[in-house]
Amino acid sequence: MQPVHARTATVTETLRTLERVLLRAGHSTARRNAWNAVLEDRRRARDRRETEQVMRATTTGGVRPT
Repeated sequence: MQPVHARTATVTETLRTLERVLLRAGHSTARRNAWNAVLEDRRRARDRRETEQVMRATTTGGVRPT
């Protein structure tokens, strides 16, 4: 007989399981969609900052774009 190795759930898996048990399906989906929107907003903000830095680095002394 071979020993059984139990796999320890990650924190994320545990929280998602609790979410499924405690919340109706629509609520957990809405929460997940909201979090994905937050992550996407952060990504766009990071891209915007990087673009602004590149534009500042490439502008020459006299004329600045408005």
